[in-house]
Amino acid sequence: MKKIVAYLFITLFAGMLFTSCDGNQKKTETAKNLSDNTLLDTIQYQTFQYFWEGAEPVSGMARERIHLDGIYPQNDQDVVTLGGSGFGVMAILVGIERGFITREQGVERFRKIVDFLAAADRFHGAWPHWLDGPTGKVKPFSRKDDGGDLVETAFMIQGLLTVAGYFENGNEAEQQLVADIDKLWREVEWNWYTKGGEEVLYWHWSPNYGWEMNFPVGGYNECLIMYILAAASPTYPIEPSVYHKGWARDGEIANDTVYYGLNTVLDFYEHSDDPTGPLFWAHYSYLGLNPKGLSDQYADYWMLNRNHALIHYKYALDNPKGFEGYGEKQWGLTSSYSTNGYAGHHPGDADLGVISPTAALSSFPYTPTESMQFLRYLYTEADSLVGKYGPYDAYSNTSKWYLPRYLAIDQGPIPVMIENYRSGLLWNLFMQNEDVKRGLEQLGFQF
Repeated sequence: MKKIVAYLFITLFAGMLFTSCDGNQKKTETAKNLSDNTLLDTIQYQTFQYFWEGAEPVSGMARERIHLDGIYPQNDQDVVTLGGSGFGVMAILVGIERGFITREQGVERFRKIVDFLAAADRFHGAWPHWLDGPTGKVKPFSRKDDGGDLVETAFMIQGLLTVAGYFENGNEAEQQLVADIDKLWREVEWNWYTKGGEEVLYWHWSPNYGWEMNFPVGGYNECLIMYILAAASPTYPIEPSVYHKGWARDGEIANDTVYYGLNTVLDFYEHSDDPTGPLFWAHYSYLGLNPKGLSDQYADYWMLNRNHALIHYKYALDNPKGFEGYGEKQWGLTSSYSTNGYAGHHPGDADLGVISPTAALSSFPYTPTESMQFLRYLYTEADSLVGKYGPYDAYSNTSKWYLPRYLAIDQGPIPVMIENYRSGLLWNLFMQNEDVKRGLEQLGFQF
């Protein structure tokens, strides 16, 4: 009953705050009086709705983008995203746990998604970056990127294994869902993506272009979860040397530096001229993988991610480029829409004066005080930047720019990481998986 009452309050408040009407002052005053918990409930509800109400109806999967202004590139409203949908299935679990939907509604949606994935195009067990929602056929992400995408597949498997953990002791229908997820997990040929036995994992393979994308994944970025799942596979595992020589680059990944008085812990230079990267690196692999107490010979992953978020916060306080609005209430840079298309924002040369709300909001576990300051700013001082699916993807005060548009990969981490901050739900479910535990042990992790 408490969940139902909370749900009714959140839907009433969200509708009142974000319908198009007069009375902005009244809405702002209402928001200012809300408790932290109610604000967290509200943003979780709104971002969850991207994956619930906003889903592509045939597949149940997350649309790559939703533009409330109705303007889409290449007429791609039916394109669904693998990684964003992996985040989305975890967001749906948040919806069940918070009472936004019933358990039965959640199972029905998961059934649709799992059946779609079982019938969709796959390439040695890996799905492509994009699929056509109505048909399940590959939608090329770029000319040569028309086959398996192992990173996006890892994000989907991370989500599915978390769903399986939630329902593993459920009724007959739920048990069947778990069994079907296990089948999808076992069919991913992780070791095949070593390109014939090289000691590194490759991101892409195409039936038309083979390995021409030529993207071996090594050095720190968002892809840690791919290596852990590849080691954890009960059917097609990689050898530990693939992790240590490929991902960790024979230990070079542990080259530390100091930025804004904080250790970066790992080497971000491989990807950037600046000592740190976009904040999604601290989110995507850690929606299920719990960084608290997680370490290996290269890093303390809680320190890594907390310092990464704090560096972004301190950078905004310093504001070396003098962008309007940067400070304790407005901070956080990551890859998102930008003033000219899409850009990988992060401190240093890649800072274009564009703040991406997912950066600070998905960092709640690492920076709860600083993230709450940003959340309150959005809902009490800048509600024009918030729509039906939560904060819009990005904005720039300096350029007087924002668009009422969303991306699945940016909305998805928000409700999930906030829930991990509040209850640890997704972390607990993923980390209890026996295959995952074995994979972590194989690679020498303490957890």
